[in-house]
Amino acid sequence: MTSVLIADDQAMQRFGFRMLLESQDDMTVVGEAADGTEAVNLVTRHRPDVALMDIRMPGLDGIEATRRILDSGVRTRVLIVTTFDMDEYAYAGLRAGASGFLVKDAMPEELLSGIRAVAGGDAVVAPSLTRRLLDAYAHHLPSSPGARPHTEDPRIASLTEREREILTVIGQGWSNQEIAARLHLAESTVKTHVTRILAKTGSRDRVQAVILAYDTRLVNPR
Repeated sequence: MTSVLIADDQAMQRFGFRMLLESQDDMTVVGEAADGTEAVNLVTRHRPDVALMDIRMPGLDGIEATRRILDSGVRTRVLIVTTFDMDEYAYAGLRAGASGFLVKDAMPEELLSGIRAVAGGDAVVAPSLTRRLLDAYAHHLPSSPGARPHTEDPRIASLTEREREILTVIGQGWSNQEIAARLHLAESTVKTHVTRILAKTGSRDRVQAVILAYDTRLVNPR
């Protein structure tokens, strides 16, 4: 059973999310928060598998709430929910440690599959969408503290030549299937490489690996 916290300042939005999630046999809603501070407190109290996090909320916003939740060391994974005109904030949310993001007008099936994916340790954002988002905003958003060229970054130095190649194409938006086909590898081998890359670089998931590829300049915005 996947436990979910809903954080959104709009009561009707929370109600809609709750109705959808509670219609599923494998999900349960453990709480609702109307602002970021309440979200952080409820995550600490209930330790849900997934926090469904709005960005624009009064007081503490969803980005800072995400950062505090991840910094607290809980195993809760955060799924950012945004609107099309807020993509730059979704990017900031990913930097804060979110495992992915969805838009509020996504189909119910997309939201449910996204929550299940995040709960299972995967990233929600499709690689091609991640690429478009980063291309659009990476050139004018600040880099992470301590970002350095890949030739100087110990996280990249720890990778084998093949792992570095795969991290580069992950940053370019290739899926595991595309990597397998284009590099003539078995998909299971690609998955093994990706797992090792995440472990060696300390990346929480594929989205964080993409950000690392940009930060270390393995990949440059178009």
